[in-house]
Amino acid sequence: MSDGREAGERRRTVTWSDPKALAAAGRGLSGAAHLRAMMAGDLPPPPVMALLGITLDTVDEGLVRMQLQAAEYLYNPIGTVHGGIVATILDSVMGCAVHSTLPVGRGYTTLEIKVNYLRAVTEAAGIVTAEGRAVHVGRTTGVADARLFDAAGRLYATASTTCLVFDLPPAKAGA
Repeated sequence: MSDGREAGERRRTVTWSDPKALAAAGRGLSGAAHLRAMMAGDLPPPPVMALLGITLDTVDEGLVRMQLQAAEYLYNPIGTVHGGIVATILDSVMGCAVHSTLPVGRGYTTLEIKVNYLRAVTEAAGIVTAEGRAVHVGRTTGVADARLFDAAGRLYATASTTCLVFDLPPAKAGA
């Protein structure tokens, strides 16, 4: 090939928006409003979602669903979607489920995550859905669980998390 690529090599181009602007916009919104603004297209998704091809499908208080087209660009060396990708979408829906319960001025971060991989995800799975539910959100911690399934309802993985919940620091002048 004249462009330097080997035969059979594929290419994928990714574009994303400034994540600092997304975070700044979210500082004045409740978690649910922040996520709904992303889902409506009023705010751009975070870069990780653009990179992996994850879309936000549902936002309710304590419930978030995201979807991902299982594709070969997500494969590991043995020909299945990398476990880290599965963990990423599960971590995302669980964290966002916690986020969806938080008022303006509160934030979160993942403290720990546990994933149970039940079957391999391949292109044959098509679009997979990750559903995260907040189990408990208190003053300092949030607990959530999640599952990853295909359109036929086949379960691929489950997960649980504990998140740290905190007050966001005041915005810096000019930031």
